[in-house]
Amino acid sequence: MWIWVGALAIGLGLGLLGSGGSILTVPALVYLAHEDKKVAIASSLGIVAGISIVAAIPYARRREIDWRSVLRFGIPGVLGTYLGAWLGGYVSARVQLVLLAAVMLGAAALLFRTPCEDASQRAAHPTWMIVLEGVAVGVLTGLVGVGGGFLIVPALVLLGGLPMRRAVGTSLVIITLKSLAGFAKYLDVLGDLGLAIDWNILALFTAFGIAGSLLGSRVSTLIPPRALQRVFSAVLVVAGCGLVLSNWR
Repeated sequence: MWIWVGALAIGLGLGLLGSGGSILTVPALVYLAHEDKKVAIASSLGIVAGISIVAAIPYARRREIDWRSVLRFGIPGVLGTYLGAWLGGYVSARVQLVLLAAVMLGAAALLFRTPCEDASQRAAHPTWMIVLEGVAVGVLTGLVGVGGGFLIVPALVLLGGLPMRRAVGTSLVIITLKSLAGFAKYLDVLGDLGLAIDWNILALFTAFGIAGSLLGSRVSTLIPPRALQRVFSAVLVVAGCGLVLSNWR
């Protein structure tokens, strides 16, 4: 039962915050479904891609997706994610999860201190800088095997000058593109390691996650943006500390 509760929570996080899905997916697959860590990292990308594309639909209908940011930040991020997934084949799973925890805590601290209203009034970075930022975030998120919303949302708010809800909707589209690219590469990586995806678990997690994402998208319209931002930061801190405690030994 706890496996399906975890899957619903993954979708709820993506629909509500535009991120958080992979943060919950990897621990759920490792500690609830008892999957190999490398397989869990790869599977999380496929699961989050499926959930994210559905979660993005309500935001698209409300015109809360900045397609220019998808092109400038997301497309370079796809290339970076593919490279990061390739690098993941040469790094131990424990190192990947500790690195994920460190980045989560850093992003939480940065976002918690900066009101989204102030951030959205900042001038966006020049296009070439946003492209480089997209590649860099892509490499890192591909390496740790996540969709990267916990990095994409702060980047879109703090660097791209988007309001929180628009950043959430835009993040879901970018997560979909990057997760698909990373998942495709991890299939090769797992093959080289003699491992394989459990497609039944992937399909079931995706289905339950989609249900949660639709609920999260509806709830997001009822919560003030600053409250969303603080909840997002708190989720990052709790999940990050948990990963450090379970892997730093």
